[in-house]
This record gives sequence, structure tokens and C-alpha cells, in this order.
Amino acid sequence: MQNYQRQSYVTQLHKVYNELSQAALRYQTDKNALDLKEAGLNSQSAVDSFITTYFKVVSTCDTSTSPCFADAYKKMSGSQASFITTKKAYQLASGASIRPSYNDGNRVISVVADINGSKGPNIAGRDLFLLCLYKNGVIDDTDDAIVNDDGELVEVSIPISADDRDKIFNDRCASSSVAIHGCLGKILNDNWEMKY
Repeated sequence: MQNYQRQSYVTQLHKVYNELSQAALRYQTDKNALDLKEAGLNSQSAVDSFITTYFKVVSTCDTSTSPCFADAYKKMSGSQASFITTKKAYQLASGASIRPSYNDGNRVISVVADINGSKGPNIAGRDLFLLCLYKNGVIDDTDDAIVNDDGELVEVSIPISADDRDKIFNDRCASSSVAIHGCLGKILNDNWEMKY
């Protein structure tokens, strides 16, 4: 893959990242709250309302992610990639598609984002990413992908450390598992460059 194509993907991802960050800040400011949970992001319906209020939505996919998302995605390894499709998906005016899912805890929303909608290449880590919005407004990778030698989840701090991001990338994004997380963290570590 050519460098200009990689940079184009990163530029589109950065736009989605910034749009989410700015929307979260406006939401918290509008509610005069200390964090996003206090502001009212405490259910899936609140998340859906947040999206339709603070984003330029051109299309909503209520019961299926299609046509907002492609019907199938692959990993960079060629294996199948998947994500939960039971939540509403939205196509934004920017051309990106997002599928936000409420999380109870420090992570408020997990956002699956296809930075160019259903257009190809439909590969996790190229045009499909997971962005996690935490209650303090930070957007990072997922906080539930680090396990110890016994297979137990290890609590991580937010923002996630560079070492933990690399581990998530290697264990999830760069692996043949169906998981799509870990790709954003690697790009954050590499100062908004796609070096993989």
C-alpha cells in the first residue's frame, strides 16, 4: 500500500476523531457537567440522542448496519473481522459511518467507525476502526483488551499507555482474531501515522 493511501486513511480517521471529540466537549459544556456521565450519557437512548443532536446525520440504519456499513469486513491478515451490529448505525455528512454503543463504566461509548462508509477496502485498521470515548472526554482505544497470564482482564489507565496500546494492536488489530480494536491506539502511538 502506498504512503499517500495510508495518509489519506489517517486523515479521514482524524476527522472522525475530531468530530467525536468536539461533539463530546459541546455536549458536556451544554449540560454544564464535570464529565460525560454526569452530563447524561448513561444509556443507549442517550447515546443515540447525542449522535443525532451533535452530528450531521444523513442516514440512520435502525435494524441493520447496512447500507451505512459494508456487509462484510476483513482483517489485514485476510481473516474475517466483525463487530456488534445490533445497535443503530449512522451515516454522517462527512461520508463516514458510525455505530455507537453505550458502555456502563469509565468507557461511555464504543464507536465503530468506517471512515468512508460502505466503500472499500473494508479492512479493519485501514478504513474500519474502534474509537472509545471515556467519561473524562478522552478518546482512545478500548480499555478491556489487556489480560494477564491467567487470562484475567487488567485495568488500564486512560489515556492508555504506549506499551498497552502496542500490546492491544499486536493481540487484536494485527492478529487473525475477529476483533477490530487496537488499530486506533497504534496510530495514536505513531503520532497519527499508519506505520503498519
